[in-house]
Amino acid sequence: MEFLDPKIEQYVSDHTEKESDILYQLYRETWQKVINPRMLAGNIQGRIISMLSHMIQPKSILEVGTYTGYSAICWAEGLAENGKVHSIDINEELEPLVTRFFEKAGVNHLVKRYYGNAMDHIPTMKQEWDIVFLDADKSNYLNYYNMVIDQVRPGGYIIADNVLWSGKVIEDPATFDEDTKAIDAYNKYTQEDERVQSVLFPVRDGIMISRKL
Repeated sequence: MEFLDPKIEQYVSDHTEKESDILYQLYRETWQKVINPRMLAGNIQGRIISMLSHMIQPKSILEVGTYTGYSAICWAEGLAENGKVHSIDINEELEPLVTRFFEKAGVNHLVKRYYGNAMDHIPTMKQEWDIVFLDADKSNYLNYYNMVIDQVRPGGYIIADNVLWSGKVIEDPATFDEDTKAIDAYNKYTQEDERVQSVLFPVRDGIMISRKL
């Protein structure tokens, strides 16, 4: 589902800071060579991520879902001094591509990578998070949220991507597939959770930003 008139979307793009040459190269190579390139953040969302990172100036970010590394590079742009992005992905086959572009972007030392099941990694990561970014398997969004909420500092953020799920969340609930059910449940849960303040932004495929109170 296209949420915006294509002319409005083009206007938004025309009036948003352009991605770096390195990010553009990564975008093109992902679309040319990698399965499911729609998973890539892209320029507008990437610039939003970069802006949020610069605003918050985080020391510690947990990213669940590295994919080809586009969003991790954007998060790294606004890190505080000695800050770190900790990024988990299930697909180790993408590691050479990710490494190559992290090195090109000069952020390889800023991103610590983990491969395997995030449900196994997260409990071992005993530290406080300024930002947690969820962009992996939708069926586990609520599990990830509840695993990290106590480790997010007061005033920190849990940010979830794809929470509009191509518009499927507004269809008849009787027709929901498992991923749509999981995303709808996540959206409802974060709105009702008194530990956070949540706003759903209709950017690209939907971004839920939850600030821990």
